[in-house]
Amino acid sequence: MNERRKFGEVLTGLTGLTLTLLLSFCLVIGLIFILSRTPLRTIYFFFVGAFTNRYYLGNMLNVAVPLVFTGLGISIAFKASVFNLGGEGQIYAGGLAATAVCLAMPAANGFLGGLSALAGAAVLSGAIAGVSGFFRMKWKTDEMISSFLLSSAVVLAANYFITGPLGDPKNNLLATLAVGPQYGLARIFPPSKLNISAFFAMAAALMVFFFMYKSRAGYEMRMCGLNREFSRYGGINVSKYLVLPMIMSGALHGLGGGLMVLGTYGATIEGYSFGMGWNGIAVALIAKNNPLGLIPAAFLFAYLDAGAKAAMLNSDVTFEIAAIAQSFIFYFVTAQALYGFARKRRRA
Repeated sequence: MNERRKFGEVLTGLTGLTLTLLLSFCLVIGLIFILSRTPLRTIYFFFVGAFTNRYYLGNMLNVAVPLVFTGLGISIAFKASVFNLGGEGQIYAGGLAATAVCLAMPAANGFLGGLSALAGAAVLSGAIAGVSGFFRMKWKTDEMISSFLLSSAVVLAANYFITGPLGDPKNNLLATLAVGPQYGLARIFPPSKLNISAFFAMAAALMVFFFMYKSRAGYEMRMCGLNREFSRYGGINVSKYLVLPMIMSGALHGLGGGLMVLGTYGATIEGYSFGMGWNGIAVALIAKNNPLGLIPAAFLFAYLDAGAKAAMLNSDVTFEIAAIAQSFIFYFVTAQALYGFARKRRRA
């Protein structure tokens, strides 16, 4: 009986998600007919353009990689019922930390130096997010507000270093000095920018899945997310699972930023990660916080991004149509998640 009920809940969730996505795509098609003078051509390139050549396809998959990491970070926090809204600053800080480590070791071995750079990215971003978790544990400060405010400050501080001490005056962009060529991640689908960070993303999703559902710490974290009072009476250290999920969430965001620098850009460019933190929230909601479901959810958002670029290059619409499509999905999926949360509370 219990298994039948769970199956029914999963089926209901998938049906609701499918309807949400279909409604979002229908609205996008309607907008294209309003905004484009050649709507059929625009629709073709929006939905098919990402698959027309290796360059578009590879770059679409490459965009999905950091979304997997940001989605994993959000899902860990959500599972523990803590809310990390500082992903924008954390992924940005992670990229800057990776760049700084590489610039500090210009002659280091690429493998060891790259691992050090990614470790620096994870540690810095994990510490930034952990501050909000500590404030929640110590003084019951709302981590949504503190993580968001801290993220805003981190972005401004990172911009100072990008345009100041680490800036490259010879670059036409506002960017840091380029990292050494030995730190670049190997490309796997030329001429696109897709690189071996895609394998890191899949490995991270598997590791987080096993942590959440196959480890004692993951079980305790999920129990705290469901009911902290019950968990406290059961002997679980509830305070620990206010801080640890935030640290893990920030570390995963930082890894996403570090891999973007090493695999795609070769430097930290001002604003390079814009929107990744917020899109990670939508990706986590679409995947229902399931680590393995984050891979197709990230692919969906990357597909929208690639489709908008293809439509912009081959028709008369602007790139902002991707942002509109993503906004539709974000709002509808969020509304669906809030409805499900309210229904569970009524049942409880």
